[in-house]
Amino acid sequence: MNDAKTFKELYIAGEIEFEAIDDYSYEWGMSDDERTLAQYLGLNADEEDAWVSESDEALKALLDAQK
Repeated sequence: MNDAKTFKELYIAGEIEFEAIDDYSYEWGMSDDERTLAQYLGLNADEEDAWVSESDEALKALLDAQK
């Protein structure tokens, strides 16, 4: 399994900007990774739901609250 940090871990640590989620999503789509996109990004069910059902801003707000 890949030991690299997920998008969520890097974002909460302040190592990347939120907009990098687009790059991570693209990389996942171009890979043969068997995880779901949410798993690849490190998102839990509530975070995934906010992102899919609401908006990028809703997900960002949830992640920002964890910083």
